[in-house]
Amino acid sequence: MKTLVVYSGGIDSTVLLFEMLAAGEEVGAISFDYGQRHSRELVTASRICGGRGVRHKVVDFGAMSELLVGSSLTDSSIPVPDGHYTDESMKATVVPNRNMLMLSAAIAAGLSSGFDAVAYGAHAGDHTIYPDCRPEFVEAMQHAAALCDWKQIKLLAPFLKWSKADIVRRGAELNVPFEQTWSCYKGGAAHCGTCGTCVERREAFELAGIVDPTHYA
Repeated sequence: MKTLVVYSGGIDSTVLLFEMLAAGEEVGAISFDYGQRHSRELVTASRICGGRGVRHKVVDFGAMSELLVGSSLTDSSIPVPDGHYTDESMKATVVPNRNMLMLSAAIAAGLSSGFDAVAYGAHAGDHTIYPDCRPEFVEAMQHAAALCDWKQIKLLAPFLKWSKADIVRRGAELNVPFEQTWSCYKGGAAHCGTCGTCVERREAFELAGIVDPTHYA
């Protein structure tokens, strides 16, 4: 199997990358610059892929940033909310239709380059906040992937029913360098420790019973 991983440099997609590598698959990685608040995640993704010999492509979606308004991840005038990931305020971090855009591009790239599958790291903890991580969305995109071209390509979301803690446990088994991954929405010198994704990151390690190597400001 030749699999293209949609790769953000965060915990979920990094564990997914290592999962595919552990399965002995030929793996490529694709990341997207869509005008997000900072580039820390893209730098992280390139560094991790480079250290494992994984071919990594960053796609410039910057021209679309003016269309993806209303999210704290793409608009610096909207503050990144602090607090628990499931709070209503965290919906301020939703980038409209982001995963469909990225998956569509990844599927096109995969078809063009002879990949058998595209994989992304949606998990059960995302369902409440992010509509494009729900099982219904994944099923619809899998159907679209099967119809979009004469060639066949699969869309994989192996963590769809997993919690973040489950992913951390699996990552520990795979010796994922968690300290090299990046989650924080604020993009400072270190993880802030207070934004929703930092809170979720800290809780996942605690629930998994794994020592969190992350440096928090």
